[in-house]
Amino acid sequence: MRKRMAEPELFPGGIKKSPEPAEIPSGFEYEQGFLSEKEEGDLLERFQKLNFTSFNFKGYVAKRRTVEYSFEYDFSTRKASSTKAIQEFLKSLRENAAKWAGVAAHEIVEAVITEYPPGAPIGWHRDVPQFDLIIGVSLASGCRMRLRPYKEKGRIVATTLDPRSVYAMCGVAVGIISTAFRPLKALRYSVKKRKNDCG
Repeated sequence: MRKRMAEPELFPGGIKKSPEPAEIPSGFEYEQGFLSEKEEGDLLERFQKLNFTSFNFKGYVAKRRTVEYSFEYDFSTRKASSTKAIQEFLKSLRENAAKWAGVAAHEIVEAVITEYPPGAPIGWHRDVPQFDLIIGVSLASGCRMRLRPYKEKGRIVATTLDPRSVYAMCGVAVGIISTAFRPLKALRYSVKKRKNDCG
């Protein structure tokens, strides 16, 4: 995997700070061009046939919608329960993502497809703690991902997740990194895959 330096982030007060490569949290990886345009187009076509449901976080209904496979996470109980298996049209993506991350495909035990309409933001949050490897693939449009220490007001670093790109967070990074996204300018989809243990 190739680690990418975060891009400059405009802080409150208009101060622009450019993070050094060492400031990218250990365990965060990113690479452009993970999907071809055809692969992206085929997936987007399949997404149009899916039954997305509204994302409900403890009674707050967010603008984004999701489809979950293998496990679904209940934020009110903080527990995951079984649901429908990962579908055939996602198998190739799972295999390629696993190979990129250096793990076996069968170790990727869960997948979530998320639809983000224009204007949808995502506030500061940590990923589902039951999983130690998070792999995310961006489709249709890009977005700005911001990262900072979990439950702290540490320095923010940021990078752009381009369409057809892939990123991963592994091990300690999953527990200590909070992420947030600026309101989107265009429709975006992401496919997030999770593994229980980084090995």
